[in-house]
Amino acid sequence: MAKTANINVRIDPETKASAEKLFSSFGITVTDAINIFLRKSIMEGGLPFEMKQPRYNEETEAAMNEARVIMGGQMQVKHYASVHELFKELDAEEDGASC
Repeated sequence: MAKTANINVRIDPETKASAEKLFSSFGITVTDAINIFLRKSIMEGGLPFEMKQPRYNEETEAAMNEARVIMGGQMQVKHYASVHELFKELDAEEDGASC
């Protein structure tokens, strides 16, 4: 019987590189990390972490929803010809708010 078995995994190169960098800082390889994950999963009888949807505060949720609406083309947004134009308007708003 073989002492090891192969698992082939496809993953994007950036994720692989980030994982390699992270795990090498612990002195282990990606293969070592996968073995640790699998053994821990077996010990736990499932995934070794809780799976749940992330929760955000109200302000973050509102910003994310607004971004979805904008990306869906359901809301008109203001455009600026330059960064200077944007900052000029922001400065004017700031000056008007302090009166």
